[in-house]
Amino acid sequence: MLHEYKTIEKPVENTLLKEKGSKFIGFAFPVNNESELKSALEKVRSEHPKATHHCYAFRMGLNGENYRANDDGEPSGSAGLPIYNQLLANEITNVLVISVRYYGGTKLGVSGLVKAYKESAKITLEEAEIITKELEMEIEIQFNFNQQNVIFTLLSKFDAKVLNFDAHENCILTALLKTAQKENISEKLSEMQNVKYKFIE
Repeated sequence: MLHEYKTIEKPVENTLLKEKGSKFIGFAFPVNNESELKSALEKVRSEHPKATHHCYAFRMGLNGENYRANDDGEPSGSAGLPIYNQLLANEITNVLVISVRYYGGTKLGVSGLVKAYKESAKITLEEAEIITKELEMEIEIQFNFNQQNVIFTLLSKFDAKVLNFDAHENCILTALLKTAQKENISEKLSEMQNVKYKFIE
């Protein structure tokens, strides 16, 4: 089971590559879902409304199973794919890389474009800090009020972060837990009386 993935820590913006008068401005964003993806694309498009092309590629999901490469009007396969290949080369996922092109008057040809977009994505990702993130999931635990010390001790032992705690006679608690600890914590909770729990995917 995979419990971790590589991604970038924070956005990288405005890396610059010049090629025969054309300017390629690179951006990289960590993205976790479609809406973060859309807002990052809209942000760059609104900052560069006069650019000739906004080409991009992204990978999302633990194994990068959700991906797309977009040439935005450049010859097919000359822009999005070279950008996408840099994501593969760095073995990162949940990342969007955009290369904004301002045409400089000299045509680069398909091989020239491939080289320029690849280089633009490469220098952008070289600026990024690549980190390893552990997968996390939420757990909801129900228990009696007098058991809270035991439960909190258990959670801290497994490095879980408490997100929400409703203290009544019957307490309900939600915590964020590393996926790798799922079986260990299940085992401990199953041994306790008056405790119910479920994982929220």
